[in-house]
Amino acid sequence: MGFKVFWLAAVIALCAGEAATVGLVCIWFAAGALGAFLAACAGVQFWLQLVVFAVVSTAALALIRPAAARHIKPRRSPTNADRVIGQTATVTETVDNDAGTGRVSVLGQVWTARSEMGVVIPAGAQAKVRRIEGVKVFVEAL
Repeated sequence: MGFKVFWLAAVIALCAGEAATVGLVCIWFAAGALGAFLAACAGVQFWLQLVVFAVVSTAALALIRPAAARHIKPRRSPTNADRVIGQTATVTETVDNDAGTGRVSVLGQVWTARSEMGVVIPAGAQAKVRRIEGVKVFVEAL
């Protein structure tokens, strides 16, 4: 009776852990614990219950995870860098690719800037952020 309670508690705890993380972390072991619980109900020795736990957990991980991963889309939060693309920036230092100068202020952040089209954009002008490469934004005069 003691091992049945152990495996049932493991199933419940692992399912609760999966519900808390929602990252497909514990569910494989919950399946293994369920298999071991069923083995314990059948009167199988504890060492064999451990083998059932390991085999079912491994099989669930190997067979089901790839299919489940294809259907779960990770939530992607935009970073600060992603947020500036498409925004209007104020040129704080003349953007001149030949001279290697240029700074813009966008969303309260100052970025090193280069001209997307290679044209000089004077300080005080407005520009649209087109893309980011490393720590530089590429802008286009408005």
